[in-house]
Amino acid sequence: MVNYREILRLRSLDYSQRQVAASAHCSRDTVSTVYKLADLHGLVWPLPDDLSNQSIRDLFYPSRAESKRRMPDCAAMFQEMAKPGVTLTLLWAEYCEQCHSEQLIPLKYTQFCDYYRKYVNTTKATMRIKRKPGEMMEVDWAGKTLAVYDRITGEPTTAYVFVAVLPCSLYAYVEAFPSMESVNWITAHINAFQYFGGVTRILVPDNLKTGVISHTRKEIILNRTYSEMAEHYGTCIIPARPARPKDKPNAEGSVGVVTTWVIAALRNYKAFTFKELNDAIQEKLGQLNQEPFQKKNGSRLTAFLDEEKTFLLPLPASPYELAVWSTATIQPDYLIRVDKNKYSVPYILIGYTVDIRTNSKTIEVFFQGSRVASHVRRHEVLKDPIILPEHMPENHRRFLAYNSDTFKDWAINVGTATLVVVQAFLSAGKVEQQGYKSCSRLMKLADKYSALRIEDACNRALAYTPEPSIKTIETILKTGQDKVKLDTKAPKSDSAYAFTRGAEYFGGKRND
Repeated sequence: MVNYREILRLRSLDYSQRQVAASAHCSRDTVSTVYKLADLHGLVWPLPDDLSNQSIRDLFYPSRAESKRRMPDCAAMFQEMAKPGVTLTLLWAEYCEQCHSEQLIPLKYTQFCDYYRKYVNTTKATMRIKRKPGEMMEVDWAGKTLAVYDRITGEPTTAYVFVAVLPCSLYAYVEAFPSMESVNWITAHINAFQYFGGVTRILVPDNLKTGVISHTRKEIILNRTYSEMAEHYGTCIIPARPARPKDKPNAEGSVGVVTTWVIAALRNYKAFTFKELNDAIQEKLGQLNQEPFQKKNGSRLTAFLDEEKTFLLPLPASPYELAVWSTATIQPDYLIRVDKNKYSVPYILIGYTVDIRTNSKTIEVFFQGSRVASHVRRHEVLKDPIILPEHMPENHRRFLAYNSDTFKDWAINVGTATLVVVQAFLSAGKVEQQGYKSCSRLMKLADKYSALRIEDACNRALAYTPEPSIKTIETILKTGQDKVKLDTKAPKSDSAYAFTRGAEYFGGKRND
């Protein structure tokens, strides 16, 4: 708004219009117009104290004073700004459309935003312009550390402090861990989600190796376990750019606040377990979240409960179960090793590299993104590997299935002679297992020559000896002797060609 009072004051001091325009930050045409309107309405300095610039403008421009301007509904705007994708520009465009439909004059965009900012700063704890409720959670490790002491030796163990903050309400979560390893990093996120009672749509971590493997201009490669955890909770990981702390300013700022409220406050506290230390941290954290804001109404807790909690995504039915990913190249025995036990995978993957996902209950094997094997994890040390039959080649599976009952059942289906031969094989050695190889060879010959020929060959072999060998049967099959009909009758002698010797030849007497 034009500062009419200042223009008229400087006019009374005989400044030039150029000087008045420069001092009042307006154009010389505006100064000239104000002079004319002041002369027209008889306004001379000094002016009454209750005559404001707004009153002077209404006096100079009565048409503007009579026009009706629609005031924005800032409370409704505040609720709309909480919704995803809603901006002040969009709300102002909708406000202008509504004013035009009602034949009212809308406020300019700058005035529109000024009214909203004034409402937010005087009545609410947060301002939804850059950060929406439930949209983002920023996480980081604090630079300062605490310590946990040994009860006997008194030696300290470094405790690293994890910090998570919701940028909209600045509601924070803090927890101490013995290291910054991936297991603790994932556990900290799970506990933070439980503490907040919901999940944000975006997760903004730093570029530490436990979370982000590589972050370049072209691509972002996340830690496999970290990415799986985010998928379980339905959130999205968008790491801050390297060396860009302004990408997560609230977490960086909260680290400083936590350093004062928690770490510095517990500098002389001696905890002997991490549970004791985290209990003390939770007490200080509660004080931090309930501390009133200095320049706004409310506190982190009230802002979270009133404005942000309802916008968080719901927690899944069960918390994420921590899993460890690893890789392995499948060896000829088609086994993988987890801890001190071995588990089978499909034999067709021999020579390929697979991904192994291990948690407290199961072991899963993935090849090119597809799960190819799953085992129940055994924590005790086993003597033999765990092998599933479907993972084995056909010949290995058949070998494991070999036993006396298997061979006898097969022989019964082939024929009586085959059953006799199989029983002979099994009883030939000191133990039955010595005959397994011959029985197995006989089964393979049946696949090659047919079951009918095996039965005939066994009949032929039993005609030669009551204890035939597998080599005899194989020779019979190769030479085709099983195809020749076996003659069980004694051959008749032909006197014309037979040579016979009488009793005289053997020293006896012939009876006429």
